[in-house]
Amino acid sequence: MALKSLVLFSLLVLVLLVLEGAQPSLAQDFQRKHMDTSNGPFGRTYCNQMMRRRNLLRRTFNTFVHASLAAVQAVCREPNIRCRNGQNNCHRSRNQMSITDCILTRRRPSPNYRTINRRASIIIACVGNPPVPVHFDGSR
Repeated sequence: MALKSLVLFSLLVLVLLVLEGAQPSLAQDFQRKHMDTSNGPFGRTYCNQMMRRRNLLRRTFNTFVHASLAAVQAVCREPNIRCRNGQNNCHRSRNQMSITDCILTRRRPSPNYRTINRRASIIIACVGNPPVPVHFDGSR
């Protein structure tokens, strides 16, 4: 029985270590996909350049948030709301932020994206302690 408990405890520790190690990479992935601290508004070619630069050309839609990382991380402290996938770890920004939506308009011969600059509240999913953004769920 003691051996079984030791094995289960070891597996639990291993899972926790893997999850802890995954959190920074998820946060870094969010930053790569959705953060751009430069100020807009941006011209017609912004999305084409950013989607190529960030290696996001397989995506048909993407949103870049133009705010500091601290401002976006602060959204994680807002009350929880339900995400589109049914999870309850999303948060909506209290204030509107500058964002740019990139919408794929043509895939071939080379991808072309429409650039739409606007202000909106962002909705992000956060995990960890302290919580960090890991998924952009939408905007309103």
